[in-house]
Amino acid sequence: MATVKLPDDPEADPRIKAVFDDIRATRGSDFINNLWLYLAFDPQLLEEVWRDVRDVMAKPSLIDPKTKEMIYLAVSVANACTYCVHSHTAAAKAKGMSEAEHAELLRIITTAGRTNHLLNGMQVPVDDVFDAGG
Repeated sequence: MATVKLPDDPEADPRIKAVFDDIRATRGSDFINNLWLYLAFDPQLLEEVWRDVRDVMAKPSLIDPKTKEMIYLAVSVANACTYCVHSHTAAAKAKGMSEAEHAELLRIITTAGRTNHLLNGMQVPVDDVFDAGG
């Protein structure tokens, strides 16, 4: 159950319509998913979050789009965000992630989680060579 009310007619607000139009143009699709629909309860928050997501995920950068989605998926798994796990798995597959790559990514995520938990539990001191300032 959502903690905010889904707006009845979000595109009646010109600020929200502008964001939704940008989402459609950026993604090349008329589909507006629930994240954006529910964020429309607050136009400023919607604008800020979309701007940040668009600038990181949709604009060309040193990291290719499939890898960006796979990283986002890994962070979503680590943060236990069910919505984002589904969304970014679908997006990574749409950008070419194979079933074998998905399985390998899950192995990496679970291995990292295990060693993270062990290191947190043991409180092992960080090696000096890993200090960027050293």
